[in-house]
Amino acid sequence: MEGLAMLRQLIGQLQELLELYGSNPPHPHPPQPLHFLQPLHPLPVSELHSQQHHRLCLLDVNDSSTDDYYSLIMTARKSESLKMLEPYKLPLAKKSRKDRTRGKSSMTTNTVEVMEEQIWKDFPEDLFEAVIARIPIATFFRFRSVCQKWNSLLNSQSFSQHCAQVPQGNPWFYTITHENVNSGAMYDPSLKKWLHPTISSLPNKIIILPVASAGGLVCFLDIGHRNFYICNPLTQSFKELPARSVKVWSRVAVGMTLNGNSTTGGYKILWVGCNGEFEVYDSVKNSWIRPGNMPSYIKLPLSLNFRSQAVSIDGTLYFMRSDPEGIVSYDMVTGVWKQYIIPAPLHLTDHTLAEYGGQIMLVGLLTKNAATCVCIWELQKMTLLWKEVDRMPNIWCLEFYGKHVRMTCLGNKGLLMLSLRYRQMNRLVTYNVSSREWLKVPGCAVPRGRKRQWIACGTAFHPCLTATA
Repeated sequence: MEGLAMLRQLIGQLQELLELYGSNPPHPHPPQPLHFLQPLHPLPVSELHSQQHHRLCLLDVNDSSTDDYYSLIMTARKSESLKMLEPYKLPLAKKSRKDRTRGKSSMTTNTVEVMEEQIWKDFPEDLFEAVIARIPIATFFRFRSVCQKWNSLLNSQSFSQHCAQVPQGNPWFYTITHENVNSGAMYDPSLKKWLHPTISSLPNKIIILPVASAGGLVCFLDIGHRNFYICNPLTQSFKELPARSVKVWSRVAVGMTLNGNSTTGGYKILWVGCNGEFEVYDSVKNSWIRPGNMPSYIKLPLSLNFRSQAVSIDGTLYFMRSDPEGIVSYDMVTGVWKQYIIPAPLHLTDHTLAEYGGQIMLVGLLTKNAATCVCIWELQKMTLLWKEVDRMPNIWCLEFYGKHVRMTCLGNKGLLMLSLRYRQMNRLVTYNVSSREWLKVPGCAVPRGRKRQWIACGTAFHPCLTATA
């Protein structure tokens, strides 16, 4: 009886140990982080069953048999099944990816799911197009090569309507480099990659500059300010605009708007010269229209800031002027010109207009003494004054300390791309107006080339698969 009592006491102590520590190491070893306690690989089924059997036997003992207790303890001691606290063994060697894949495949069934034709042949066509309209641009161009039907989606009116319903994401940037002025480079901020499209329709004997955009189309103007071209850089839909009725040899400012929510309703292009001459191109009529001369209350000649591209808000174009400092606007629907005298912030250079959510913004270099920083302002509608809302991180600005930096804004549609140049330096950064995030842009290099390209000019455009020139 005394031996039976001692045996029961031993069994109780073993049960307490199991309940207290489970699979953790015993007291002399310090606790380890949870991820070290997880087994590196699943145990074989036979070993797992064996451990479960020993654990259940220890917990489900029967007090009626002294021999059973004794045989159980001896068996556990011999087989060392009580060493379930084995995390303090050396970790198993890491298997290769090939072995892990082989192990996984051996544990899964070899059944192959087959798409039943009777089910998928009735898949709604409009739902199919709605899904395709929401996939990334790069994925869509890979899908086009699957079959002729998918490739023909670009010319589908219903697919165009689905694309118009998709909310616009971040714009892309079409840029021209100093080393390769006859072909552009596009930057996709979502993938953080440069693309190098070949637009065969653009003239290759003269320099063509991107000056405006709307609805996925980019407006180009030759460096002689004579001929206009419209192109979708994604699909290479191309059109050369008819000759202008007014010959202007000086520089002109250009703006572009849509007649509706997409290019299916047509678009308009406005150019304006320093002496007040201007014309509007209507894509529906495919002709230039001269509405008239500027009103007398607008001071002529216009001292336009040609470094600043026009911004479009609800069918109205806004241009920056320098003397007097402010903004002139033109309503493309009513044909009304307006001007706003707005003093620029002090010590400001290379400033350009931007737009986000219907709000006019200003971006420029703030230079004082030897310090230079990029700042962002917002136009207050009530006071018509600029209010600073953000500036580049100080650690980035220190790189420009004591240097004569020049800045060009390559895109002004919610996501700004800025080219900061100093001698051999050409730093590209983006600024997200909504999130106020500054990011560095990877250098632009020609395919299969190592030399980075210097960005000369550019414009932002929202990529659209169905926009036609």
